[in-house]
Amino acid sequence: MTWMRGAAIVALSLSLFSPRPLVAAEAIGEAVRIKTEVTGAGGTLAVTDPVHRNEKISTSPDGLGQFVFKDGTKLAVGWGSSVTLDKFVFDDSDTVKRLSIKAAKGTFRWISGSSKSSAYEILTPAGTIGVRGTAFDFYIDRDGTTAVVLLSGAVGFCGPGGCRQLTKRCDCVVAKPNGRMTNPGRVNQSIFKTLGNNRALPFLSGNQQLSTGFGRFVTGCGLSKAVSDPAQTAPERNRPERPTPAAPAPPAPTPVAQNEPDPPAPPSPPAAPTPQAEPPDTPTVPDKPDEPDKPDKPDKPDKGHHHGKHDRHDHDRDDDHHDGDRRGRGGWDGGGRHQR
Repeated sequence: MTWMRGAAIVALSLSLFSPRPLVAAEAIGEAVRIKTEVTGAGGTLAVTDPVHRNEKISTSPDGLGQFVFKDGTKLAVGWGSSVTLDKFVFDDSDTVKRLSIKAAKGTFRWISGSSKSSAYEILTPAGTIGVRGTAFDFYIDRDGTTAVVLLSGAVGFCGPGGCRQLTKRCDCVVAKPNGRMTNPGRVNQSIFKTLGNNRALPFLSGNQQLSTGFGRFVTGCGLSKAVSDPAQTAPERNRPERPTPAAPAPPAPTPVAQNEPDPPAPPSPPAAPTPQAEPPDTPTVPDKPDEPDKPDKPDKPDKGHHHGKHDRHDHDRDDDHHDGDRRGRGGWDGGGRHQR
């Protein structure tokens, strides 16, 4: 008996002090589209990641997250937004008995699921949005100013200054935390000036594009492309697949050093122009040969009466040349006679 009592005490002690696995938080929906960066309680979210009750979701200045809950309710969270998935109570058929979210800032689109309209409630700094089986966009500024634009069904907005009912497509109401609230009226482009932010309501202006099932209500309500924003080029973030370990790559071959090419030689100086050949000298014309001396005429027989009439000019020419001849033959005297 004592032994059994001791064994029971040991077993109870082990059951009390042994570690037990924690029960994981129940998933109430999942991410169906993530663009740029969206964070939750566990860090950065990717497509198909679950979201849980009391989880806070935030988007980067260019971020976009689209979520679908168990009953088919859809929530799009635009850039620079923050929202807490507050209260989610489901029955056994995944129908929502109570679904409440707290939106702190940013831009959103809500599309009700299959649950009763009275089960949905959205809390904002300026008041509460009562859903009536509907679709609508809403924007919350940093100072808590809230704008609601109806897309389908009906919406009631109640704040410190009273309640407003939106029943027509593109009806809009703007409320402030201090209770000031506009009357419902069709939204137009002046809403950006009223809110002081051209990036407000990007799903209606077209500055952020939603996927199929979230954008079926977009006709712009007159706001389409009112403002152009380049943030649409941001990439989408999907859950990366686990890469298959690759075989180690063979070592890269050692690159062979290449000799640097020799620097180009400096250009050669231009060649001196080839001197032109001088024209050939004009052949020298040979001097005209001297005419041969005429032979002396033979002496005529002496005729005394002719010596006086002989031309003295003929006797004077070439005296030096013929002097020897004359002397050899006896020569001439000064009077033109032969010396004997």
